[in-house]
Amino acid sequence: MEMNVMDRVLEARNKRSKGYRAIAEYIVQNTKQAVFMTAAAIAKETGVSESTVVRFAAALGYEGFPEFHKALEDWLQEQLESNDSVVNIASKTSESELIQNVMTSDMKKINDTIERTDVTSFHMAVDMILSAKNIYVMGLRNSEPVAHFLAFYLQMIRGNVTLLTTGSTTEFFEQMIRIGKDDVFIGIGFPRYSMRTLKAMEFANDRKATVIAITDNEHSPMKMYATCNLFAASDSSTFIDSMVAPMSLINALLTAICLKKPKEIQKHLKLLEQTWNTYQVYLNDEIDFIGDDPIIKEVKNE
Repeated sequence: MEMNVMDRVLEARNKRSKGYRAIAEYIVQNTKQAVFMTAAAIAKETGVSESTVVRFAAALGYEGFPEFHKALEDWLQEQLESNDSVVNIASKTSESELIQNVMTSDMKKINDTIERTDVTSFHMAVDMILSAKNIYVMGLRNSEPVAHFLAFYLQMIRGNVTLLTTGSTTEFFEQMIRIGKDDVFIGIGFPRYSMRTLKAMEFANDRKATVIAITDNEHSPMKMYATCNLFAASDSSTFIDSMVAPMSLINALLTAICLKKPKEIQKHLKLLEQTWNTYQVYLNDEIDFIGDDPIIKEVKNE
């Protein structure tokens, strides 16, 4: 049976020269990041020359690094689309253990995120967001709900927030065409990373905007264009990616922003509440409070 790309990498890790072994080990340990990296980037991470990385690809039987890179990307895609991990988990976990196992795993991710969070970078991100003229938020695929959550509360807290919504790469550039040096771009990305988010971050960086990355680790390709990086643990051992830690990190970020300028934010929220009441955005007359229990009445259009 023909060896796949990862079989060849594993073989190289055991049998090749010291430089090749370093490259192979890095790819095995950081496959999700390696599929987004150039030969030069892998060389930098492994302490070898770019030409060594190119020769490594050729030694595995590929015409060059691009062909090897494509084979690695295709292999990872197949692994991520496989349901084997879900089947294995289901076969080994009873219904009574499921809730405890999943939530315990999520708790560990939050604890890992606490330990890995750079307090200096965290407060730098807070200051960048507060001082920005405009803020652009982008997250696609599994990161899209996280981006919506962040953009929603930033809009309530300080305004001038644009959530870059799903569409073609051209549409993203149209939405952020006016971004400049006084603005902040927040890119959110976890495996599998979105190339469209990376392109948008590159564009924001080229326009001299401040770029904040919220991603999973220091090997993430999201770091390439970011001025400030915030890391949150994420696990894709099943087809359902856990985003508990990223949401918790963003919750902490929003809380820190509120505590930094409480009077201004309180004034903004008060104005917002007055607007809701004036235009009856929320129908307060639908809810009566008896003691501590709300009784929801039927709305009668008579």
